[in-house]
Amino acid sequence: MHVRLATVCTLVATTLLTLMAPAPAWADARADAKSQVDFGINVAQRGLWREAIYRWQKATELDPTYGAAFNDLAIAYEHEGQLDKARKAYERAIELEPNNSQIQQNYELFKEINDRTGAGKEKNNP
Repeated sequence: MHVRLATVCTLVATTLLTLMAPAPAWADARADAKSQVDFGINVAQRGLWREAIYRWQKATELDPTYGAAFNDLAIAYEHEGQLDKARKAYERAIELEPNNSQIQQNYELFKEINDRTGAGKEKNNP
């Protein structure tokens, strides 16, 4: 009986320790990156594209596997005429999430427009 009680106590203690253990670091990184992405969307909707770029760059630094953050960053670079940076960000987003139809659509549209117009004319932004 004592052995069985000891086993139950050990199982309960192990379960409690597992539940109380901190979340994996990648989960925290993704949550922090998502906060940056959401903030970037908010400021972009108000026309604050430089701030949006800063937030989305931060998101990609916090979580380099977050394809949606690279997609948003690419859109902002494109908006600001930084086409080489936009292309690289789109390519990274596609690399991370090759089956994401939104990223695919954005990148295909980017390529169609910029390849047709000769995308070598990039704005100089400090």
